[in-house]
Amino acid sequence: MTPNSRVLDRRTLNRTTLDRQLLLAPSAMTPAQAVERLVALQGQDVNPPYYGLWSRLSSFTQDDLTSLLHSRQVVRGSLLRATQHLTLAGDYVWLRPLLQPRLSRGLRGAFGGALRDVDLDELARLARAHLTRAHLKGRTLTRTQVRDLLAERWPGVDRLALNWTVQAVLPVIHTPPSGEWNRGGAVPFTLAEEWLGRPLDTAPPVERLVTRYLAAFGPAGVMDVQAWSGLTRLRPVIEAMDLRAYRDEDGRVLYDLPDAPLADPETPAPVRFLPYFDNLIVAYADRSRLMTAERRKAVCVGAVIHPTFLVDGVVAGMWDLKDDTLTLRPFRPLPGPVMEELTAEGERLLAFAGEKDAAIALDLIQS
Repeated sequence: MTPNSRVLDRRTLNRTTLDRQLLLAPSAMTPAQAVERLVALQGQDVNPPYYGLWSRLSSFTQDDLTSLLHSRQVVRGSLLRATQHLTLAGDYVWLRPLLQPRLSRGLRGAFGGALRDVDLDELARLARAHLTRAHLKGRTLTRTQVRDLLAERWPGVDRLALNWTVQAVLPVIHTPPSGEWNRGGAVPFTLAEEWLGRPLDTAPPVERLVTRYLAAFGPAGVMDVQAWSGLTRLRPVIEAMDLRAYRDEDGRVLYDLPDAPLADPETPAPVRFLPYFDNLIVAYADRSRLMTAERRKAVCVGAVIHPTFLVDGVVAGMWDLKDDTLTLRPFRPLPGPVMEELTAEGERLLAFAGEKDAAIALDLIQS
């Protein structure tokens, strides 16, 4: 641990985070490089990862990410916090085994009673056999089809529990067209090893996860890393690593990579639109660098993280796009120049979404 007595104020943390998240200025990175930087994009809904990359890159189209899915450079499956994410294929092979204990615990926590008579090892073997047979025949089974096959063995088990168990106990990829822009429908299951053409890592070090997190989200505390990853008991791991230690204004210890620069707190931060479940919003236990506690209550409602927009680097409101209208919902009235910038960025968002004729409406949140 590299000692450092420096106290980082919230504005320095904010600007450093935005810089590492490619939100201070449009990045010239390729989409694949951006996915690698962000580690994984939460993607249980199909469009948010597209918006997340659009907001960060100087040049990005929907076809860019869709092509990465079809070329198997980016894959979609259950990862961080036991939720669907998009990540590079090269990262999936070590992320998935590292996160497997969390996936298994989450399964028992959510469906423990319904699965009490199910041997999960047997279920994994049987599901793998069904998926392998389908693959050898050139077929891809959907989640519902696998569930129905397993129900023949466990007819009395809750169908919803069976529906979600396979992706928790087996590394499966949701292959295209799953994950494509504006595509819904049945979720396909393919064994990761078969889709990737390589085995998963057997003993990936957890330090690799911490390093990647700090490169994209640091400086941050132990609880932040745990909240983002879903892993626990990381304090001794982090404290044993060669990291730089700071403190925030509340006295919390924050860790960072030894050579990672801090951003200038006076750097201007442009308006940015962030989608549902954006990396930036879900990456911290303490989100005070991004929003007040009151605004967090409005944005983070149960398991849902609403779309937001940033003004001067912090969450200033929420947005929604439906029925040919982009609705902007600021938490307080915004100055005229800020509204002009917000509207211009909203028009750019509509153009990206193919909604050039949509209207922009203002709906002030009463707080």
